[in-house]
Amino acid sequence: MGPFTEGWTEKDVEAVIAKGDPSDLLYVPIVVGMNAPDCEREWAEEICFKLASHPNFNVRGNAILGLGHIARTCRALNLERAIPAISRALADQDPYVRGHADDAASDLRIFLGVSVPGHGNNT
Repeated sequence: MGPFTEGWTEKDVEAVIAKGDPSDLLYVPIVVGMNAPDCEREWAEEICFKLASHPNFNVRGNAILGLGHIARTCRALNLERAIPAISRALADQDPYVRGHADDAASDLRIFLGVSVPGHGNNT
């Protein structure tokens, strides 16, 4: 996926982050979110939280989606940070980010049993 091949390492992820190219960076939260059980969940979360405020909408949206992937694959997530981040993303100016925030909020409801303010009928 993007700059990542099978057998990627945390060093590979850190190198893409250090490079900072949004066309590669947008793959980072998906790769770490989908593989959080195989790496350190907290490390994957931290990357997603950091990228959730990125200026590029694709990176920002995928970071929020990555949090949903972590909730689904690990059945755990730092809710004190994730709920506000996803709630903010539900009100993002970009529809791509809002759409992924909707998906992530659904993942939190389904897999962790928590509601995100601003999602659906939850306000």
